[in-house]
Amino acid sequence: MSDSHKKLFTKIAGLLTEARKNIVSSINQVIVLTYFRVGELIVQDEQAGKERASYGKSVLKELSKGLTEEFGKGFSVDNLERMRKFYLTYKNRMVDNQKSASVLRNFNPSNSASLMRKFELPLKLSWTHYTKLLRIDNEEERSFYEIEAVNCNWSVRELERQFNSSLYERLVLSRDKQAIKKLSEKGQIISNPIDTIKDPYVLDFLGLEEQNKYSETDLETAIINKLEQFLMELGKGFLFVGRQQRITVEDEHFHIDLVFYNRFLQSFVLIDLKIGKLRHQDLGQMQMYVNYYDEFVRSEEENMTVGIVLCKQKNETLVRITLPKGNQQIFASKYQTFLPGKEQLKELIENKD
Repeated sequence: MSDSHKKLFTKIAGLLTEARKNIVSSINQVIVLTYFRVGELIVQDEQAGKERASYGKSVLKELSKGLTEEFGKGFSVDNLERMRKFYLTYKNRMVDNQKSASVLRNFNPSNSASLMRKFELPLKLSWTHYTKLLRIDNEEERSFYEIEAVNCNWSVRELERQFNSSLYERLVLSRDKQAIKKLSEKGQIISNPIDTIKDPYVLDFLGLEEQNKYSETDLETAIINKLEQFLMELGKGFLFVGRQQRITVEDEHFHIDLVFYNRFLQSFVLIDLKIGKLRHQDLGQMQMYVNYYDEFVRSEEENMTVGIVLCKQKNETLVRITLPKGNQQIFASKYQTFLPGKEQLKELIENKD
């Protein structure tokens, strides 16, 4: 294929890819809105019934049988119950939003495409996304995952992985009450270095849990081999710069394990890996790395460098008395190679000052 034909191919391929995305997005919105209306009709009929206690099992079972015979799979009793719960969970948002309320009043499958073009609905994910979100009882936690799924364009698989890794609980543990409230209202906003920090970081995707022993080099190599997943775990805005970045102070050479750049912070982020217990020397070494980058690497337009010591064991008191008061650059976080227990994290949140 000639260069001119390659350019033509690239333009057409881009056009078709974008068209497919829009088609899929439109279909997803129609399905979501349709299932919302199904849930609404079920609730309205239920509220009009006299024997409400027996309504759910008897009517939904009969309804499921008829809809399955007419339309095929997707209308089991469990799925109809999800549609009912979907409506009850999100009805206030849809009704309180003037535009979405207008869509609901005028919605039917024949005019859905034109309505979607005219109004932007507050429900922006696929039905499968919402079936996952409906399992989360805590309203603030559910809101956080929904916002992040929309903003970060999470697939259903990524949403499930982030939930299973207790992302919300891990972020809550490193934030004050005001910042926790913002998580449920706006998702994760990166404006200060502390906004990027998790404790612990979950590295289950590295496959190191099955190994009895591994070195820091093994840990670093595993991260590089799974760099895309590691970037997702780090969070928003991270770009990989390099590994084992050498810096020289007079005649002595040092190597920083991993160097990243965060485009929201507009600063370098240095990571040092420690497979054992955190020592005060580790924090001092990271302070030296950060100072070097601030003096010799970063530009005047960039913000101060951030350093994270990622360790297997951490002593909070050691960190507090080693780092200077008001520290906004150096952080120590634990990592673990297995998914954390949600109940344990929730208990820590409840006991959090």
